[in-house]
Amino acid sequence: MELISGNLLFFALGLAHTLQLAVVTLICSTVLGVALGGIASIDHLVPKLLVAAYVNVLRGIPLIVNVLFVYFVAPILGLALNGFTAAAVSLSLWGGANCAEIVRGGLQGVARGQREAARALALPWFVSFRKIILPQALRPIIPALAGLFTLLVQSTALGALVGVPELFRNAGIVVERAAIEHGGSPAFIVYGAVLLTYFVVCSLLTRMTRQLERHYRPEQRRPRAQRPAAASSAVWQDA
Repeated sequence: MELISGNLLFFALGLAHTLQLAVVTLICSTVLGVALGGIASIDHLVPKLLVAAYVNVLRGIPLIVNVLFVYFVAPILGLALNGFTAAAVSLSLWGGANCAEIVRGGLQGVARGQREAARALALPWFVSFRKIILPQALRPIIPALAGLFTLLVQSTALGALVGVPELFRNAGIVVERAAIEHGGSPAFIVYGAVLLTYFVVCSLLTRMTRQLERHYRPEQRRPRAQRPAAASSAVWQDA
């Protein structure tokens, strides 16, 4: 425990970079996924094929390969990306592809009559999508997005491969430093603390998404049946 408390500030800095990378990734993945999922739901063949190609390619590549590909290929294309930016871009592209598939499935679950009603009202596509279609699709979308968001938070540890000073990388530095200075391997204690930290963060994220899911869950109110005694007394009073 002295090793943890002695490097608490170092771990806090790593956690700050982890949370920063997670927030950027979640926002970009959501925006990209909603946009692509909406495009995939329109009745035009070319946009649907382009989105399907993007989704299939990104989902078919291992995430670790995607991170390394963006980091090492971007300079060849003239884009000098640091480790944080490369990790954020690669995670967002991968998360956006998975989010697009989730959004597309949720939108297809909305009754076709809702789209026809929006066309009958002469509403623009974006207005009908934002105010009519998307709110109804959120109920099946949110639980799936909760799992994707948790996976993206856990995947921020891949940023250590491209030099991002996030929690997992800082933990590895502490383990190596302690092994050199004191001998032995404190990996169990250090990585156990990292595991607990990821568990707390992902649990809080899951709890937030469940609250959001309850907010969009329709309330099922059943009418209370009138008791026979109350009904009979009401009849006698009327008589």
